[in-house]
Amino acid sequence: MFVIITYDVSDKRVGKVCKKLREYLDWTQNSVFEGEISIGKLSKCMAELNKIIVKEEDSIYLYQINNPRNIKKTVYGKEKNPLDIFL
Repeated sequence: MFVIITYDVSDKRVGKVCKKLREYLDWTQNSVFEGEISIGKLSKCMAELNKIIVKEEDSIYLYQINNPRNIKKTVYGKEKNPLDIFL
């Protein structure tokens, strides 16, 4: 499955969240990660993120795309982390 994860967390926790997401996905922009991931690894990643964030202050958005061939990505300006998976 292809996922996009965005986050808005306190400065106190942003480094930990970023580091954790780098273990599972590709960094594309500040606070944005994307990539192919298994359901099991995604569950593990989200459980680990839930231990880091403070739910009353932070937010994480998870977008799941079951068929990544149905999405089109367009970058305006400089692409920070080019990926070969998009046509």
